[in-house]
Amino acid sequence: MGILTDTYTLNTGATIPKIGFGTWQIPNGDEAYNATLFALKSGYRHIDTARVYGNEESVGKAIRDSGIAREEIFLTTKLPADVKNYEEAFEKFETSIKTLGVDYVDLYLIHAPWPWSDRGGDYTEGNIAAWKALEEINKSGRAKAVGVSNFAVKDLQAILDNGTIVPAVNQIRFFIGSTEEDITQFSQDHDILIEAYSPLATGRILNNPEVKKIADKYGKTVAQVCIRYTLQRGTVSLPKSTHEEYILQNAAVDFEIDAEDMEYLNGLQDTEV
Repeated sequence: MGILTDTYTLNTGATIPKIGFGTWQIPNGDEAYNATLFALKSGYRHIDTARVYGNEESVGKAIRDSGIAREEIFLTTKLPADVKNYEEAFEKFETSIKTLGVDYVDLYLIHAPWPWSDRGGDYTEGNIAAWKALEEINKSGRAKAVGVSNFAVKDLQAILDNGTIVPAVNQIRFFIGSTEEDITQFSQDHDILIEAYSPLATGRILNNPEVKKIADKYGKTVAQVCIRYTLQRGTVSLPKSTHEEYILQNAAVDFEIDAEDMEYLNGLQDTEV
C-alpha cells in the first residue's frame, strides 16, 4: 500500500496524498462510517467529502474513531454549489466543521461554479464573493488550503483576476476518455492541482473492451488501470467504493502503464458509454 503514502505538493507547500477515498453517494450512517473507517484502517490518509453529500457526520466520526492522529489525515469538504455569497459561505463552513467534529479541514472547495439546478449559469460575482470568504477561512487556519471544483477556464480566470489566493486544486470529472484537456492544461499552467473525481466514470467504464485489453496486459483490473491512468496524468485520484475488496484493490496500483499504452488511453474518447 506504499502508493497511499505518496503525495503531491500543493501551491501552499503542504502535501496531499495522491489517492483519496471518495465518499460521494455513500449515505450517512453505518455505510459511510464503516467504509471510511475501513479505508483509514487500510492505509488511506486522504478523505474527500462535501456538505451536499450529507455524510459529514459519519465521515468525521470514522476519523475520530480510527485512532489515527488528525494531522496524519488529509480531509476535504466542500461549500454547497448554490451558496454564492460571502456571509453564507462562512455559515456553511461552520456547519461543516461542527458536523465533522474537527477543528480544521485540510482543503475546502467551492463545489461548483453554478448551482446544480442551473448548471452552466453565470454566477461569476457570486463565486468571487464566496472565494473571498474562503480566503478569510484559509487565513484563519481553519482550512489549510482552499480550492474549487467543476470550474471551467473562465471560472478559474475570474478567481485569479479577483482573488488574492490562487486555488490549490480544481476537482473535476476526469477519467479515460474524458480528461477536460483545456481545463487541465490551464490549471496546471497556474500551479492548480487537478483532482480526478469519478476516475471510474461512476462505474460505466468497467465493461469497456479497449480498457479491458490494457488491464489484461498488466494483469490488473479495469478499475486499477483507470486509477493508475489518472495518477500518471499527474492528478489526485478519488475512487469510491463501499466494498472492502474494492477499497483495497483501488489502492493496489503500484505499477506503471508504459508510454505507448498511455498514448493509446489518451486517444480513447467517450469510454463511459
